[in-house]
Amino acid sequence: MQPIKQIHHAARRADAPRAHACAAAGAQHSDGLRRTALALAVALTLGTAASLLAVGHVQAAETAPAPLAEPAGPPSFADVAERVTPAVVNVTVAQKPMQRMSMNGRSLPEGLPEDSPLKEFFEQFGGMQDFQMPRQREGEGSGFIVDPSGYIVTNNHVIESAETIEVTLNDGRQYEARVVGRDPKTDLALIKVDGAPGLPHVDLGHSGEARIGDWVLAVGNPFGLGGSVNAGIISARGRDINSGPYDDYLQIDAPINRGNSGGPLFDARGRVIGVNTAIFSPSGGNIGIGFAIPAETAADIVRELREKGRVERGWLGVQIQPVSEEVAGSLGLDTAEGVLVADVLPDSPAMAAGVKSGDVIVKAAGEEMTEYRDLTKLIASIDAGTDIELEVIRGGKVRMLDVTIGRMPQDDLAMTKPGEAAEDDGSRIGLFLAPLTPEMREERGLDADTPGVLVAQVEPGSPAQRAGIRAGSLISMVGQESVADPDDVARAVREAAEQDRPSVLLRVEQNGEQRFVAVPFA
Repeated sequence: MQPIKQIHHAARRADAPRAHACAAAGAQHSDGLRRTALALAVALTLGTAASLLAVGHVQAAETAPAPLAEPAGPPSFADVAERVTPAVVNVTVAQKPMQRMSMNGRSLPEGLPEDSPLKEFFEQFGGMQDFQMPRQREGEGSGFIVDPSGYIVTNNHVIESAETIEVTLNDGRQYEARVVGRDPKTDLALIKVDGAPGLPHVDLGHSGEARIGDWVLAVGNPFGLGGSVNAGIISARGRDINSGPYDDYLQIDAPINRGNSGGPLFDARGRVIGVNTAIFSPSGGNIGIGFAIPAETAADIVRELREKGRVERGWLGVQIQPVSEEVAGSLGLDTAEGVLVADVLPDSPAMAAGVKSGDVIVKAAGEEMTEYRDLTKLIASIDAGTDIELEVIRGGKVRMLDVTIGRMPQDDLAMTKPGEAAEDDGSRIGLFLAPLTPEMREERGLDADTPGVLVAQVEPGSPAQRAGIRAGSLISMVGQESVADPDDVARAVREAAEQDRPSVLLRVEQNGEQRFVAVPFA
């Protein structure tokens, strides 16, 4: 580098006489040195760049990410989906044909303008025979094969109004299906395709081992797009969505879209633990709240449908409602548990056993009744003719009643009519009462000895109004005692208030239905 410095230094001093001669004499030498230095600099630069480039390639090769030995994130459900989806089918139904229409050979309607577009229609079809509107598709759902001979489980609401049912298998084959049996109370149905032996199938399992937080797969045919699999978890168990007396749903967040109803719910091992049935959604779309019937419930129903074509259940013959905090306080109960009998049906096993309206059933067949659904499920599971014992609370005392379970008729064994509670902010309950006159009894179809008092008026804003009592209703009981005139009601209400109970319990008949209503005191 020393020659380069010198040359630069000499150039800056070109005005000196002696240096001028030296510069002229050494110009060629200087140019040669300069070219040599430039070539060396370029060579060094290129060499350094090449070295860096080479190092860069080596480093990139050494730091490239290698695939993980195990996949990250949730486990794959591909193996389960591959095994179970062949047994899941699409169920397409067609509704019953529309009403037949007939022109009966009529001529043109009077007053029809000559240029009316209806004129040509009536001229062409005015004398035609009866005709029938074409069959229309009503909807689609899903199902799954539980027997290789062609038995398929689906929801009752998918096929209940169908005239024809068409099943499409996962491989595209299509078959006509027939209804084996339906159970509207649990929204389950069993259908069958004939002439298709050796079908892929899955077995109904048991949801008892499934825990909140476990992975599940909802398989079905949403929107008619073909089989699809949605993953989620179990969000809750034992959900009551007020769809029937036997509600005991698994709540899941795996999407159950339109067309998925009736499809199976699998656990992560490929076992059927439920039947996808319903969603909760303000808009009709999936918001992550779906419900599935537990597989063990479905298995019992399917077995009876296959054997008998219908489901036989035990029957007690009572209308019941939950024991709320208000009801418990009205009756002086320590806890809000048990089942309140709102009414006893005539000629029922309950009436024969001496069960009365106002009784609180705390045990049945040795099992504690913590909520009203416990009774409906228990009685339904008992065969007709079986003797059981009921433990009831009546008038503050425990009574034991023997009852023989009957066979449920078309109506339900226990029509649940939940009571409504009011806000506890009134000094009076706000009822104006009148005795039942013979004319009123005749008008209402009541016997002469039927107890009760007429609600003539309900004070606006009163506890009674907020509890849902309306003018024209009948009050037949206060607490667990029958009342025959307004004085009976007034006396019973005073007694309840004197016992420092938070509310008084009234049995009210409105629109032909009996229910107990707890009306709070001030």
